Amino acid sequence: MRSTLFKQIPIAVALSLALGACGGGGGGSDTTTPTTPTTPTTPTDGAITISAAAASADSRLACFKGTASAECGLRVYQIMVESFVDGDSSADYNAGYGSSHHKGDLQGIINSLDYIKSTGSNAIWLTPIFESIPKAGQDIWATRLDATGYFTSNYFKVDPKFGTLDQAKTLVAEAHKRGLYVFFDGVFGHHKDNVVASPVTGNRPSGSANPVSYPGSYDFYAEVATYWIKELKIDGWRLDQAYQVPVDQWAKLRAAVQQASAGVSYTNASGATVNPLGYMVGEIWDSADAITRSGYGTATQPGLLSNFNFPGRYALVKTLATQEDTSQSWAKLQPATTLRDAFPAAYPAHAMPNLMLTNHDLVRFGDLLQRGGIAQPSDDAYWNRHKLAFSFMAAYSGPITLYYGDEIGQEVAGFAAKQPDSTCAAMGLCDDHVSRDSAVIDGVATTVGGSVGALNARQSDLKSYVSKLWALRDSNPALAFGSRTHIYADSTLYVDRKDAGANRVLVILNTGSSEATIKLDSKAISGVTTDLSDLLASSTISAADGIYTIKVPALSARFLKF
Repeated sequence: MRSTLFKQIPIAVALSLALGACGGGGGGSDTTTPTTPTTPTTPTDGAITISAAAASADSRLACFKGTASAECGLRVYQIMVESFVDGDSSADYNAGYGSSHHKGDLQGIINSLDYIKSTGSNAIWLTPIFESIPKAGQDIWATRLDATGYFTSNYFKVDPKFGTLDQAKTLVAEAHKRGLYVFFDGVFGHHKDNVVASPVTGNRPSGSANPVSYPGSYDFYAEVATYWIKELKIDGWRLDQAYQVPVDQWAKLRAAVQQASAGVSYTNASGATVNPLGYMVGEIWDSADAITRSGYGTATQPGLLSNFNFPGRYALVKTLATQEDTSQSWAKLQPATTLRDAFPAAYPAHAMPNLMLTNHDLVRFGDLLQRGGIAQPSDDAYWNRHKLAFSFMAAYSGPITLYYGDEIGQEVAGFAAKQPDSTCAAMGLCDDHVSRDSAVIDGVATTVGGSVGALNARQSDLKSYVSKLWALRDSNPALAFGSRTHIYADSTLYVDRKDAGANRVLVILNTGSSEATIKLDSKAISGVTTDLSDLLASSTISAADGIYTIKVPALSARFLKF
């Protein structure tokens, strides 16, 4: 979470994080880079010949072991509650950051569950829904901050401006019926300075409001974390500004969450009785080294098992679009080799880095494309670059997160041409607010009494592509859980092999503006000469004299099973 009133890290630091992704934060030291780099040749037919690959697979991290795991297979759909969908006219903030209606509520999410399921997601993450109690005389900025939920007063009550406890129960139960895990947002390092004590134990956080102190605050936040698992059977927590909580305290909180999850159960979409997942993912907006220090801990003293992969996100947007700060020469359209930086070597073996493209504090991918002068919504490249980004995410071993609206290429019209100034927060045009725009949900009215959402052809096509990709992760364990062997990368091509037992997939991304032809020697994939089956199309590629000829259209990806 970030706002104009509170910044989790200095803006200069936030904007420099891509430097870490370029090497300073552990990126660029990928253990699977071949010791003898492939030297492609370019014959007269223009094809790239790839004759060798890395000697061994990358199986350092928890989700690269080839073993199925619910946590590694997560496809989370993130919802900014106040800006999403208005389904209850009695539950409105009517103020907030960003350009939305500021009327979003729990009923709006309930109304949208079928749509969310149709994206291929298997989990939802809600920004904080707990009560922020207004203080006498507070100004509009404090009310806008209240609407985010990130400075909570009462951790044991649903904010009436979002809905009721019964609606929260219905939301979780209906999500579970559809095979969707539910994660709440836990702010366990700071609070509004009128925080309410636990109604059960009388516990309060210790220390200042921002940040709190530990271990004095542990009992209060452990009670919060376990209360909602027992009360609603939620499946875990997204953890705001996780660096505010010491690693050893995260270890204790994680154990408490796991114990509480083991003590309750619900019936899932398959009719099976299961325990809540107990997943916890931290937000530490920093380099891979800092995420390890403040979140993961060490192999002998692990803290959190999952954190958002900010360095990986910056590597992805720099390769296909631009990052938020465009003032540096490396800020946009880096070579495809930059994608290797999505796998920082600094992370310890127990890490399950969660990769996202956008969140509520970042600029939408579509707006970044426009800011960088790369593509407009009227261009094919705008939609194809979205597809490429999601293709990379689909082949990522570990949990992934999709921010609402990105699945339809959502953007704020004209944002790229507007320069943030002193009024940007009020206008909803600051970088850390701009993605908080009203949701467009097919078949659901965005506001009570408003017109029903309807996707145009481009939006429908992109959403369909995302759902196909996410389905591939279900049917091909190599994508979500597999080890990764890096085959080849140059300025426009990126090739990985993913393995999980007998399931083997070759993933090829072409970030260039023209079709690429690859002559792939079977020795680069361990001498395999079986046909390559395209998982997104009904076609196969056969080897001729041990060589596969693979064509990859401009700005596209191929998933080839063998």
